[in-house]
Amino acid sequence: MRWVKLKFDHEIVGKIGSMALIRRDEHDIDYNVFSRLGMDLSPDFIWVSSGAVEIGRLDYMKRNNGKQLEGIDDFIKSDYAAQGQHILMENYRRFIKPQYSVRQILVEHQHFNNPEKREFIRQLLLRSVKQNAISIVNYNDSVSSEEIRKMELYGLKQNNTDVVECIDNDETAAQIAVLVRARLLILLTSAPGLLKDPNDPSTLIETVEGKDVYELVEKIGELEKYCNGSSRKGSQGMKAKLKFLEEPIKYGTTVIIGHSKYRLKDLIEGNVERTIFRVR
Repeated sequence: MRWVKLKFDHEIVGKIGSMALIRRDEHDIDYNVFSRLGMDLSPDFIWVSSGAVEIGRLDYMKRNNGKQLEGIDDFIKSDYAAQGQHILMENYRRFIKPQYSVRQILVEHQHFNNPEKREFIRQLLLRSVKQNAISIVNYNDSVSSEEIRKMELYGLKQNNTDVVECIDNDETAAQIAVLVRARLLILLTSAPGLLKDPNDPSTLIETVEGKDVYELVEKIGELEKYCNGSSRKGSQGMKAKLKFLEEPIKYGTTVIIGHSKYRLKDLIEGNVERTIFRVR
């Protein structure tokens, strides 16, 4: 296990989940969320965004009298992702300030398990910052097959126990934070942060601190007992967030988990409720 604290090469990596980008009751995109993000996103951010599959599903239903696709899960996920990816990017471009370029970067698990591909992605992300561009990163679900991915991961694990699976964009965001040596990692959700009781917002754990990364990681492990359930099929929920954020924390990254209804600026500055993980 790596415990090397490195210098920071980038300021902020952020991630937003699918359910935070939609209005579930109205079966539509939440444009207010995109608008809030657009006010604060700048090249200081590398932004990991879920949402292509769910937005594609909603768009398909809109155009087919409320019907959903049926059949093999892998095919359905791929078809929805292909339909939703451009809509996702259109909305980021619509709301991000016009002086910034917006770049789509689709990744897969191979990009993090192959040293050459990993370095290529790192250089691409860091170049984009210097070129006044905001990278919007997503896992490439439109060409991803669960069966093929499992076979590839099985092969990788025969020679290496430290394999990145990218089963969730929380893991993707955490890996990118390590890759670019980010000072801060922000995970936006449909919850105010880490709750002792998922059904009671008043049980929010506001601060998790340790005197060093060893103590902080130990405390995070203890907090997993509060994490149950997830917001959608295929999501790993808050427990996965805690597990995935351990590695960037080992590299000195501060982590914030907060609600997508707040501005990024306010979450970073601590003006609103959130959970922050940091070394004292």
